[in-house]
Amino acid sequence: MIYHLAKYDAWTVAQSTGVYTGNPADRADGFLHLSTASQIEESARRHRAGETDLVLLHVDEAQLDARLVWEESRGGKLFPHVYGDIPLSAVKQATPLSLNADGIHQFPELGSENGAD
Repeated sequence: MIYHLAKYDAWTVAQSTGVYTGNPADRADGFLHLSTASQIEESARRHRAGETDLVLLHVDEAQLDARLVWEESRGGKLFPHVYGDIPLSAVKQATPLSLNADGIHQFPELGSENGAD
């Protein structure tokens, strides 16, 4: 399982169209930014701090139609990038994220099913 931080509005559109096309920042970069279970909280802190309209998408990488590429990013770590859209059939769960009193996103417990963790 890999994870993506979706804007609520983009997720709402995906539910009506059957395909998730990403956030504006993803589209500008030419790929969808995803993370493993061990990376997602740091990604949220670095790139989405304080945002109140996020939904955590739990994505089954085996069900992606688009090209999934593991690319080096911060600190030499490999991150999953999807070059294309994510069909709703690949999204196994969508969890709205809330902020705690310190403005930190509260994540559900995530497994580390992915061998890249």
